[in-house]
Amino acid sequence: MQKNIFIAHADGLYNEQTFYTKFLKDLDLCSREVIIESPYITIERMETFSQVFQRLLHKKIKIQIITRDPSEHETVFYRDQATNEILKLSEMGVQLTLLHGYHHRKIAVLDRKVLWEGSLNILSQSKSLEFMRRLEEQREVKATIKFLNYSSIISTF
Repeated sequence: MQKNIFIAHADGLYNEQTFYTKFLKDLDLCSREVIIESPYITIERMETFSQVFQRLLHKKIKIQIITRDPSEHETVFYRDQATNEILKLSEMGVQLTLLHGYHHRKIAVLDRKVLWEGSLNILSQSKSLEFMRRLEEQREVKATIKFLNYSSIISTF
């Protein structure tokens, strides 16, 4: 089996090995808001994000997580983890939107300036091969916000 050795390039592509380093740096640079859409949330991955989110909230940066309603997860394993982590996020002060239907988008918008999109579940990824694209094109960010109707969430955010 061939090992995935993809490295981030100037074209903004990242894999599961290179994504989190850059994404966490982007989060540290945020000054206004973070929107993360991830259908799954796991305890293991939230160990990476809990302190980061607390730091952002302390700096008065708004965080919006959009995720699948835990009742729609097929296994108790994912349902219980998502429920527990959603409760912790809510207590922390993170705004949450639970979607119904087969929610499977993986997106992050940072300060309405940086867009991350791809196949990687930001709040749950652990072993799978994935990719994410990072864009700083204002036009693309605005188009994505409009296309996904985030304005209904972030207008009051």
